[in-house]
Amino acid sequence: MDTQQNTALTRALAEVPGPLPTRGVIHVVIPHTDRFTVVGNHLAQHPDLSCTAIGIAVLIQSLPQGTEVSIKALAARCREGEKRIAAALRELEAHGYLQRIRHRLTDRKVITRTVFCNQPTALPHPHHPAAQPHLHPHPCPRPASTAPEPASATAYAPAPAPTPAPAPAPAPAPAPEQISAPAPGQMPAPVPPAAPLPPRAPLALPVQPPPPAPPSVPLVPTPTAPKPPRPPLPQPGTPTTELDRAATALLCDLRRHAPQFALSEGDIRQLAPAVAAWLEREAHPDAIRRTLTDDLPQPLRHPVKLLRHRLTALLPPPLPGACDLVVPARPRVVVTPFQTCDDCDRAFRSPAPGHCRDCRETREHRGADVHTAA
Repeated sequence: MDTQQNTALTRALAEVPGPLPTRGVIHVVIPHTDRFTVVGNHLAQHPDLSCTAIGIAVLIQSLPQGTEVSIKALAARCREGEKRIAAALRELEAHGYLQRIRHRLTDRKVITRTVFCNQPTALPHPHHPAAQPHLHPHPCPRPASTAPEPASATAYAPAPAPTPAPAPAPAPAPAPEQISAPAPGQMPAPVPPAAPLPPRAPLALPVQPPPPAPPSVPLVPTPTAPKPPRPPLPQPGTPTTELDRAATALLCDLRRHAPQFALSEGDIRQLAPAVAAWLEREAHPDAIRRTLTDDLPQPLRHPVKLLRHRLTALLPPPLPGACDLVVPARPRVVVTPFQTCDDCDRAFRSPAPGHCRDCRETREHRGADVHTAA
């Protein structure tokens, strides 16, 4: 009497028709009347899906349309963690049961729409256009049946009759929702062949027009954009006749090294002060010539503008003076030398020889005593 028995389950087991199997599971099937979901064996017995993925698929299939089924929402409903739920969703995506679509709204917000198909093998295929999906707002409330699910609508064949019966009038095929399971011990009623459904167009989510692209900032300014002011040419700090003569000679000699720089007298007078500024900063004439004539663009259309730009942008800094290159000396610390006291031969620090502090005080006391005695 120490083992608790479930009498209700035992009574239900006694009502199971037919001989009971000697081993394995025994099904006690009680038809559902409300709050149930029809799940296909292709999902419940899928050989490649894990039990977690099958359970998540049954849970999603049982939820009403519009229910949030994100990873966090499913983790709040189940005992599994977010990592196992995410792995199960990826399995369902790989086998076609689940599809997550990124959708852009009109306010530029991106959302994820989750689409679940209870039978992905029946989706329209380019070679088999007759199979079309049927969408319902909620899982079909059809009572469960103990018999295996038929492969098609013509699985139940009519029982043979001893005498031919008149053919009944053709009636529309009943909807799958109107077919009820036969009671135990009764033969299923004959079902006429269902008329083939017309092919339906595959469902497509509404496509929102892409939002307008943000205005891009051009990397190259437009021809009508205002140009920055041109920097002025460098000028020598102390213009002299020697600097002006050397600068003019250097500019006139450029056409010997680069024929493109055949400058006019006006151009030379305009550029001579900038070359004089380079010479004032002790730049060698060969270095100035190399800077102005090396790596020229091809073709060179504006030689004067190129010289003006290089003389302004590549101006070297002035050379540091001799005093700037000398490391500043540390401040010298004056040390007071040692002296030897003339009376006691004690060593003490003093800039000049003499007596130590004690001897000076003794001499002051002796002089005071002699003055008092007098």
